[in-house]
Amino acid sequence: MLYEHMELLESIGLDLLFAAIFFFIGMAIKDVLKQGNVPPFGQKIVWLVLFLGCAGFVAKGLIQLSWEGAGIS
Repeated sequence: MLYEHMELLESIGLDLLFAAIFFFIGMAIKDVLKQGNVPPFGQKIVWLVLFLGCAGFVAKGLIQLSWEGAGIS
């Protein structure tokens, strides 16, 4: 297998790992919020922060792809 394919598989695997980590973090937070009887406003704040963290990783990936496609980096 060519080295370029190994790089692609490594990149996809890393992205899937991050997706799985965010999923498990979300499940843990859901369980903690449910058991802690957190008010709805607090729950919304917690989910907003989690979403913004995930969106930051997605934005980083999209920016990196666009820069690599343009030959900047």
